Amino acid sequence: MATYAVGDLQGCFNTFQKLLDFIQFDPAQDKLWLVGDIVNRGPDSLSSLRTIKQAGDAMIMVLGNHDLHLLMVAAGIAKVHRSDTLQPILDAPDRDELLHWLRQQKLFHSAGPYAMVHAGLLPSWSISQAGQLAHEVENALRQDNYPESFAHMYGNDPHYWRDDWTGYQRLRVIVNAMTRMRICTPEGVMNFAFKGDPQSIPTGYLPWFSLPQRASQETTLICGHWSALGLYVTDNLIALDSGCVWGGQLSAIRLEDRQIFQLPCKG
Repeated sequence: MATYAVGDLQGCFNTFQKLLDFIQFDPAQDKLWLVGDIVNRGPDSLSSLRTIKQAGDAMIMVLGNHDLHLLMVAAGIAKVHRSDTLQPILDAPDRDELLHWLRQQKLFHSAGPYAMVHAGLLPSWSISQAGQLAHEVENALRQDNYPESFAHMYGNDPHYWRDDWTGYQRLRVIVNAMTRMRICTPEGVMNFAFKGDPQSIPTGYLPWFSLPQRASQETTLICGHWSALGLYVTDNLIALDSGCVWGGQLSAIRLEDRQIFQLPCKG
């Protein structure tokens, strides 16, 4: 029995299938953690969703910004972008079943010495608090009236956390940190414009995981989202977005011994 974590798929289903064969994944015994952004930009998001859904408890995912974007487009909250490849899902006969299942997925997952989030955690958030905050979003997303709660999800403000935020401001900061953040100040002020490599980070900001007083640093965090960072592994961080959809690689790691597995992206 082994537990693997896999980087952003973004609809690169063929490469995903090849990776599962490469690691000899056995759903009867093994577990697969997926860091989110299952869909969009790649050629076959529909098959990616169906496969993970059908795997049941053998595959555990957290929601990424592209997964949430799919839900918002389906609810009429967001518009389809020119680069989106979501239409096959929206036109699928099992669309409603897939979207309902996607709304039940987690924003944050933790088990033992590991926790998983798509983008990152703000420096003041402990693992326990992150789980509680994620549950607030998850609970709102699972309600039949979720479009009302998420009608104001998009936006960059507020770009910092306060415990007394309420309503859409509270949900927006939680979602933005966990699905969009790459860098922030030591005080936890987020910058959403930056998407480059760590060597070009603006003055005053650091990678969210590099902040010395980060409350979650005793747990190894598994994340994706930052393709310009690439595969990056330290004692307490496993970043797995190696830019598969951009012509890079799809990366996986076996948590028991930290062996890395990578395949070039072939769609």
